[in-house]
Amino acid sequence: MFSFLAHRQACRSKQQERQERIKGLPPVYHAPLTTADKDILAQPVSQVVANVQAGTLKASEVLVAYGKKALKAHAETNCLTEVMIEKAEEWAQSCNTQGPLAGMPISLKDTAAVAGFDASFGYSAYVGKPMEKDSAIVRLLRDAGAVPFVKTNIPITLLSLESKNDVFGTTTNVYSKDHTPGGSTGGEGALLAYGGSRLGIGTDVAGSVRAPAHWSGIYTIKASSFRFLKSGNPTSMPGQEGVPSVYSPMTRTLEDLETIWRAIVSMKPWEYDHACLAIPWREVSLAKEKPLRWGVLWDDGVIVPSPACRRALQEVVSVLEAHGNEVISIDPPSPYEGLKIASQILMADGGKVCTRPMRSGEWNDPGVEQALGMLRAPRFFKRLYAWYLRHIRGDEVYAGLVENWYEKSVPEYMALVSQREAYREQWFKFMSEQALDFVLTVPNALPAVPHGGMKQGWKACGYTFLFNILDYTAGVLPVTHVDRERDALPSTFKARNAIESGSYRMYDAGKMHGLPVGVQVVGKRLEEEKVLEGMKLIEGLLKKEGKAYVLFEASD
Repeated sequence: MFSFLAHRQACRSKQQERQERIKGLPPVYHAPLTTADKDILAQPVSQVVANVQAGTLKASEVLVAYGKKALKAHAETNCLTEVMIEKAEEWAQSCNTQGPLAGMPISLKDTAAVAGFDASFGYSAYVGKPMEKDSAIVRLLRDAGAVPFVKTNIPITLLSLESKNDVFGTTTNVYSKDHTPGGSTGGEGALLAYGGSRLGIGTDVAGSVRAPAHWSGIYTIKASSFRFLKSGNPTSMPGQEGVPSVYSPMTRTLEDLETIWRAIVSMKPWEYDHACLAIPWREVSLAKEKPLRWGVLWDDGVIVPSPACRRALQEVVSVLEAHGNEVISIDPPSPYEGLKIASQILMADGGKVCTRPMRSGEWNDPGVEQALGMLRAPRFFKRLYAWYLRHIRGDEVYAGLVENWYEKSVPEYMALVSQREAYREQWFKFMSEQALDFVLTVPNALPAVPHGGMKQGWKACGYTFLFNILDYTAGVLPVTHVDRERDALPSTFKARNAIESGSYRMYDAGKMHGLPVGVQVVGKRLEEEKVLEGMKLIEGLLKKEGKAYVLFEASD
């Protein structure tokens, strides 16, 4: 009872604090956007930075424009957690006006440690416990001249592709209030899509920057481990390194994505974070004597991409082929085997660490609840259920996941890490033998799902999770939007397994009409520069063919 009361009180106090911080801002932040504000918001990051460096634009003016827009985005989507604008006014006055991000406001996932502000990431137990110092990424950003000004919403436990918790509430998609912007970095997805920020920082352990990019219509490149700063930030699963979580940038445009990647690497992040590899930015040219070779993963064997997502992938394939690229369908080492290994490693502790801070009565994502329920079920029951799935339902896919879904001992965990390394070796040989420059696939089988969709879709993250266990660099760019007529599900569709069946219960091209659809561009480990160039090539060719993606524009 006392735990529940403490939980409710913490949620009320945090929401009141957020409301008071917004209400207490100077009147200029509550005024309509001016012509000058709109001009600032329309400029790419590189232009804003150049103007601040030249002295023709003040960092405080940039902050006002983005502060206004961010508050509008929050009013529409409930995307903000920590509103740091009052403090950001001080930072803007003293920022490095000659840095590579001079005067540019930047939003941060709620996990980012900013001195003096909470990093509760949805746990009421962490409310009112501000961080004592900035994390490595925050220190670098401020040294580069950037101005952190807001933090954004996430799901409790950080293990969902939605963004909801009792502390801050539910974040909605800018295209449809009935659908999620993604997770776990969903607040960033909504804010960037709305235009309330151009630069954001998120994390990814199973798709947490790529799903929001796909579902909100923005851009990201998930870094390989140790390429991007990470230390000094709290997390829901401290010590979980079997499937490394990585921090990575998210942006409103591809041009801005290149700007922030170059800026951060130019600051020598390895001098801020002991774990960061000392790899300067490497210029990559895709011009070769022979055509680039792209391998397309059309189906991971678990969930076939929906008509909308397959169409987006086909559009990219067609435009690449039309301009002289070599594109082949691939049959790589089993993505399903990768999913089995990765899911067991990630939850090897039985979900104990990520749920330990939760108080009595605290809401949890329905998908995570299902996962925890199965983890805690008796082994005998799971074996019996797996037998039923395999021999009665003919569902080998789900049976293989169920029978291995239990808390692991240390020897079992070490065996899984060994399996992970063997799996990575298989992919290494495959990529080499096929001489692939890139892998192309969908970021998720579906466009943005309805709120509560993780009850059916929590097992459906294989297209992103695969490249976490491989530690490959993977980017996502928006390509098109759902079309209710072209993307309708054929009446002949029949799900192959329980996971696919659950996912397709949510697919409705009519209700999803207009939602963004992205494509995932994958390189090998530590190929961030090359993946960026691949994304630039695709976007350039789509524009050349008159198929440029149209960003969301709010009517304010």
